[in-house]
Amino acid sequence: MRPPERTVWRDAIIVVLGTAIAAALCVQFDISEALRRWTAPWERFQLDELPAVLLVLAAGLAWFAVRRYWEAERELLRRQAAEAQLAAALADNRRLSQQYVRLQEAERKTLARELHDELGQYLNVIKLDAVGIRDIPLPADATLRERAGGIVANCNHIHAALTALIRQLRPVGLDELGLEAALEHCIDTWRPRLPAVRLKLSFAGEFGDLAETVTLTAYRLIQEALTNVAKHAAAGQVTMRLERRSPPPGADDGAEGLITITIADDGVGSDMRTPTQGLGLIGIRERVAALAGQLEIITSPGSGFELKALIPVCDAAEQVA
Repeated sequence: MRPPERTVWRDAIIVVLGTAIAAALCVQFDISEALRRWTAPWERFQLDELPAVLLVLAAGLAWFAVRRYWEAERELLRRQAAEAQLAAALADNRRLSQQYVRLQEAERKTLARELHDELGQYLNVIKLDAVGIRDIPLPADATLRERAGGIVANCNHIHAALTALIRQLRPVGLDELGLEAALEHCIDTWRPRLPAVRLKLSFAGEFGDLAETVTLTAYRLIQEALTNVAKHAAAGQVTMRLERRSPPPGADDGAEGLITITIADDGVGSDMRTPTQGLGLIGIRERVAALAGQLEIITSPGSGFELKALIPVCDAAEQVA
């Protein structure tokens, strides 16, 4: 596609050359005299006035073309301004989405810490008191021992539920051990829940220096994918792969490439033409879009389900900072 300036100059040169050629032909063949002789028998129709009329028509058409050019230029400027406003609004929306995700994760982190430090500690104290009552060496009422044993069992049940809730609020080991170890621990906790499903997790690249929002998005994406597999897929195998790609040649100096997250299963698949997407998949789309990423879904009934997320590392890191 030619640049607009080059096209304008080309058209101008064509007009000048065409005018010069027409002038040379008119001079060579005496077009005006021939036209006067040809129109002389038709003087009653005033055909000799036709050149002046055509000149006015040509001037009017030129004026019309200039006006249309100015209007097109103004419309182009308005569209460019609207596109700039739209891009700014999109950037603000993306920034607000990231800020919301960060605040949400910070609140979850605080809540998980409070549950562990406050409720968990008091629960352990209650359990220790109940164990002490149950294991009194002196003869005691059987009913008292039975009720103490019930308190211990209830404390164990509440502690297990509390531990599961804390893991949902904040991934275990994500802050201390990193993304790879946290995901491996997540897969290990899912294997007993899906004994008939083969779960495969692989990594390619370095993930230790990722921004927190990218790390959390990758973890939540795989967590939600496993939840969907347990609920809907009826799959026999799930393959998960995280890959960090280098920036393409010619990219900006600050670019750090892409994080590619691919999750595929051999389950029953889904028909994406029907609007039946759950809240989990919608949440994943919002998280990936907030990081200026792309989410691709390939599926059809009976052919499994493949989810692929592309997240730019550079943009996410800059916006988190």
